[in-house]
Amino acid sequence: MGEKTHAHPGAAGGVPAAGHPSAVRNVVLVGHSGSGKTTLVEALALTAGALNRAGRVEDGATVSDHDEIERRRHRSVHLSAVPVTWDGCKVNLLDTPGYADFVGELRAGLRAADAALFVVSAAQEAESVAATTRAVWEECALAGMPRAIVVTHLDTARTSFEEMTRICAETFGGDDPDAVLPLYLPVLGAEAADGHAPLTGLTGLLTQRILDYSSGERAELPPAPDQEEALAEARDRLIEGIIAESEDESLMDRYLDGGGESIDISTLITDLERAVARGAFFPVLAAAPAAEGARQGIGTVELLELITRGFPTPLERTPPTVTTPSGSPRTAPACDPEAPLLAEVVKTSSDPYAGRISLVRVFSGTLRPDDTVHLCGHGLDAAGQEPRPCHEAEVRVTSLTSPFGRQQHPVDRCVAGDLVCVARLGEAETGDTLSASGDPVLIEPWSTPDPLLPTAVRAHGKADEDKLSHALARLVAEDPTLRLEQNPDTHQVVLWCLGEAHQEVALDRLRSRYGVQVDAEPHRVALRETCRGRGAGRGRHVKQSGGHGQFAICEIEVDPLPAGSGIQFVDKVVGGSVPRQFIPSVEKGVRAQAARGLSAGHPLVDVRVTLLDGKAHSVDSSDAAFQTAGALALREAAADARLLLLEPVCEVTVLVPDDYVGPVMSDLSGRRGRVVGTEQSPGGRTLVRAEVPETEIGRYALDLRSLTHGTGRFDRTHARFEAMPQQLAEKVRAELSDAP
Repeated sequence: MGEKTHAHPGAAGGVPAAGHPSAVRNVVLVGHSGSGKTTLVEALALTAGALNRAGRVEDGATVSDHDEIERRRHRSVHLSAVPVTWDGCKVNLLDTPGYADFVGELRAGLRAADAALFVVSAAQEAESVAATTRAVWEECALAGMPRAIVVTHLDTARTSFEEMTRICAETFGGDDPDAVLPLYLPVLGAEAADGHAPLTGLTGLLTQRILDYSSGERAELPPAPDQEEALAEARDRLIEGIIAESEDESLMDRYLDGGGESIDISTLITDLERAVARGAFFPVLAAAPAAEGARQGIGTVELLELITRGFPTPLERTPPTVTTPSGSPRTAPACDPEAPLLAEVVKTSSDPYAGRISLVRVFSGTLRPDDTVHLCGHGLDAAGQEPRPCHEAEVRVTSLTSPFGRQQHPVDRCVAGDLVCVARLGEAETGDTLSASGDPVLIEPWSTPDPLLPTAVRAHGKADEDKLSHALARLVAEDPTLRLEQNPDTHQVVLWCLGEAHQEVALDRLRSRYGVQVDAEPHRVALRETCRGRGAGRGRHVKQSGGHGQFAICEIEVDPLPAGSGIQFVDKVVGGSVPRQFIPSVEKGVRAQAARGLSAGHPLVDVRVTLLDGKAHSVDSSDAAFQTAGALALREAAADARLLLLEPVCEVTVLVPDDYVGPVMSDLSGRRGRVVGTEQSPGGRTLVRAEVPETEIGRYALDLRSLTHGTGRFDRTHARFEAMPQQLAEKVRAELSDAP
């Protein structure tokens, strides 16, 4: 992290494969939407020589121009990997979406990375350190992942690097804000009338030298006399922060005896790099993309130096937890190119020409073209449910490529610690494990939030019906934060998403990538019916149409039962008025009618049906006739017993900051919810427990985000069915009768 000048090590558009894990750095960029992550990736690629001065690779595309949906929406919605070469290291830059709806892509980036670069925008101020960003910081802290912070958009009017550094120290520093300190101070040019002051360079606090970019080239200058006092104060604080995290206890004594000048810069830099790699110190840097005609962006050289010299290699990462496919614990192999293969599919995408492409992180061993590997997947969704069985297969690896925008550069191998793209890897899905053939293991899946926003989809036309199921299966295989449900009660195909933007992108992907035109329709909640009291009914099915006729009469009585009892059928026929062979037919007709529903078309539950009497004909009675009579009798008896409409009630837990507890509880009450308790959670948050009708929380994922400014989250589980208020039940029945 010294201020030395580097030549461009990489040729535009191509990055060689890494030869050893020690020469690999995997870095995920995290930040609020609009903080400038993708722009920063392009600036780093330009500085490393992977892009030309126009910010283009060989085919004229930019780094971010790899997805039509992203170009149309002007927003990153996918994880993308951009490899560059710097100082003898291959650096895989993992650009993640900043919008909360695409947290699944973010989690995949965290899984593939060994360190994180948090990008915050000075123009957005506190908003850029959003709730999702803070949550990811805490997640990285629990995992011990090294982190650094980059401040962008300092060339925007009325921005302050000092203020953003203070916000970051308060937000990320926790009990130790002195662990979040700047390594460089920005140098601003002359301020314009609108308050805009361009970023022209950086001042290194350890070397006390200015890195000036005002001429378009990087030049090293001494600081001006009027800057020395502020520089000295910031430098002393940085040195104290480095020494506080140093493993060399003698440094503090030397510092107290002779100040910062008593310790040489190389010692401080070495200790700084070690503290960063341990995840004990979190440097703050400033960066800006290259100005017109400039060869490199401001701060990009310093960032690449931090990544290659301060961030850990894959050798220093704790191996993932693995088991056998049957669930028995196994010890993960070390990060060694000669060890048995262990790799994971961190992202799956579809290309119209290459087909399914898997982005793979290799944890141990070496992956080569034409290798035969064992592919194994959990088949589990975020809630731990199993919508499809676990899958295993022996697959052959075809070609390996290194991703870069729309281009794929062939490579001859991928060693432990590196990332690579594999085309046509069988039926590989995101989260699947690749291991040595004959010795299969399974990596524990990373956690993803449960999608809680439903949207029902149906094919637009007959031609789309034939393709819809296949397209939906591919969509869910690519994105584990989507959940597909075929509801047997409402007969709807429901796609569960994390939010509105996630929903829109999923539907857009169905249309643009898979060529399936779909229509979204309101999600219907599965209701139930039951009887309010006792009722009696007579089913008479008598027809004569030449030859054998149809004759069946039965009399039944219905009684309500406690919730959860289902349908009970009791035979109390005496004297053989209904022949014994036709009593099961009556029960079959009753149960079929109960499943179809009665007044509102919802299944009937929790009633006892008692067969009391009936009549039969020696020739015309049949199984079908008594089934029909049983159904007719139930309809008459249920009308006599007065039907009650039941709605599902969910147990809802909402975790919010203490400041939002009042508004959240008030909102739940407005949804006919009952708050059953609250409890304190760490970090100044409260867990609110409530019971809320499912019909009231269809869009709660969106409403809670709006109510708590993105800081709240909730979970829900089905509790029971309860009677729906009369006025709402009448509205549901009226809507059913008005339906075409």
